[in-house]
Amino acid sequence: MSEQSQLVPQTQDDENWRPRVFVIGGVVGAALGLLSAYLYVRAADEVDIAKQPSPPTTFDGLRLGFSLLGIVRTVTEWARRQ
Repeated sequence: MSEQSQLVPQTQDDENWRPRVFVIGGVVGAALGLLSAYLYVRAADEVDIAKQPSPPTTFDGLRLGFSLLGIVRTVTEWARRQ
């Protein structure tokens, strides 16, 4: 332990931040997922309401995956700031 951490007593908030982060992250992730699905369906309906849209290609999945990796990297960098 560092000398500074021994001098500063831990509070209740210091110990309970992890569950809050998981809950907030889960709610935000679910909300963004639902919003994305809604916008996808709405965009498909604008093109042709009777026809199901073609599924995303492998390239589309890779692009989305790399975009999500960038977002995860950004969030991870937030945690490293002191």
